[in-house]
Amino acid sequence: MSANDIRWHQRFLQFEKAFLLLQEAISIEKPSIVERAGLIQFFEMAFELSWKLLKDYEEAEGFIVKSPRDAIKQAFQANIVSQGHDWLDGLEDRNLTTHTYNEQTAIDVEQKIRVKYFPRLQQLHQDFSVKVSD
Repeated sequence: MSANDIRWHQRFLQFEKAFLLLQEAISIEKPSIVERAGLIQFFEMAFELSWKLLKDYEEAEGFIVKSPRDAIKQAFQANIVSQGHDWLDGLEDRNLTTHTYNEQTAIDVEQKIRVKYFPRLQQLHQDFSVKVSD
């Protein structure tokens, strides 16, 4: 196993921890303001680690990745992820929530996380769980 293989395996373990926290937060159907903020924070962490996982995996496969957008686009082109536009939207919303807090924005992003982004992260988790086992 090369250093790059080890790196993406380690990154997957970090992603998995954040993903499982997000999964737990998603299970709260009507979150309080504080719970919503936690859900968004767990999304930010899981999303950040997801693109870094993609980057590390792609680099292990011989690709050069320079940015989160590059990692997502390359993953989509290589059929590692589907719904590339959802991933790019998630990147934008992750950037938005990291730098500002507005209650209506938080409510809107929470809904996107539940309906649009969590399913993508869940699929990534399932796919890489298989890759790590191989």
